[in-house]
Amino acid sequence: MIKECFKNVRKNCPLVHNITNYVTVNDVANMILACGGSPIMSDDINEVEEITGICGGLNINIGTLNQQTILAMKQAAKKAKQLHKITLLDPVGVGASKLRTNTALELINSIHFDVIKGNASEINALIMGSQKTRGVDACKEDIPTEDQLDFVIIRMKEYAKQTGSIIVMTGEIDLIANENRCYVVRNGEKEMQSITGTGCQLAGLMSAFLIANSDHLMEAALSAVCLMGHAGEQALLNMQPSDGNATYRNRIIDAVYHMTPDELERGARYEIR
Repeated sequence: MIKECFKNVRKNCPLVHNITNYVTVNDVANMILACGGSPIMSDDINEVEEITGICGGLNINIGTLNQQTILAMKQAAKKAKQLHKITLLDPVGVGASKLRTNTALELINSIHFDVIKGNASEINALIMGSQKTRGVDACKEDIPTEDQLDFVIIRMKEYAKQTGSIIVMTGEIDLIANENRCYVVRNGEKEMQSITGTGCQLAGLMSAFLIANSDHLMEAALSAVCLMGHAGEQALLNMQPSDGNATYRNRIIDAVYHMTPDELERGARYEIR
């Protein structure tokens, strides 16, 4: 299914409505373009419903919240569900402040998201009410080790059942869970942590895959995670001695642009639990 999911994105050019943070908005747009989708960025309350209506799905990222964008997020999410559009929530930095935590929980409690994607600390903050996030980065103690995977997977499956959403936890090991099964993905490089916004880029990328493969959401999420990780691997191979994290960011986007469905299928490293 990984190869087919990627082919569907390239074939259908899904239009993604992004209400995302202004730190990474350009990178998110370029990542969606690189995979074969089409991005549109809109967070004004006066047009978000209309924009949502013409798109295949909605990607909400709470990385740089303000009162205006919160209202726009709620309005767009409500409209997306009314029209049966794909929805993804990226609860960036949830647990770091009451505003972020309350906004994320209000959205989750009022809107059924197809996917909730975050790092280990963000997902734990939603599940357990943790307040240990380091801003938008995962705390070391929240990142699961191999010995902890079974416990973390059980907890993610329970949260997926509770919310009705696919839960994606990103990190050195990526986990994609619904209530019945979990994909454990081992693609990626530790150097990706040196770039601001790889998680934001993945949310946009994943939204395009979900829209283009709406009948196979788990496989679409898996394919997007594998693509992002494998692109990070390929990009690192192309780095020159004088290159830094800014170049690495661009090389990851370029690697997605040049990736073929066959290459992705060969490079994807995952198991099912």
